[in-house]
Amino acid sequence: MVMRSAILVAGLLATGAASAESMNADEARRFVVGKLFAYNCFDGTRGTGRISNDGSVVGTVQVRGSGPTRSTALPPGTLHVKGQTVCANVRGMPFSPCFNLEKTDAQSFRGSVSGLGFAYCDFTRRNTRPTIVRATLRPQARESSSIRSTASSASGAE
Repeated sequence: MVMRSAILVAGLLATGAASAESMNADEARRFVVGKLFAYNCFDGTRGTGRISNDGSVVGTVQVRGSGPTRSTALPPGTLHVKGQTVCANVRGMPFSPCFNLEKTDAQSFRGSVSGLGFAYCDFTRRNTRPTIVRATLRPQARESSSIRSTASSASGAE
């Protein structure tokens, strides 16, 4: 489970469509670090994730798109830069996978494991700003108090 989560979340930094723009490690860092992304993978796995500057990852994962959504946290140094490529240290894995990263638009990118282009996840930035709800005055409240004072005046006048 940890290995799968690491690979999927590490995909936060990986490849895509012909019209996509390849990102090196520096570009990926500026585009991804500290921002919340929702992801959907080729096998149906989905979730959300946020990568910190120290290479740690916090998020959720729902394996193959069914079953419970689980929280996941990967320690600092999980994601690291090797040359101009983003790679992952995953406990229990005999190698450190690296990723191809393709920016698909101003809010999205596709990530895949280098050498395994079929194994990809699409990531879309999520707005984390709170939505402000605007309250409006209810004219009925003013009318009902006016009606009550008119009714009181009328009953007192009788």
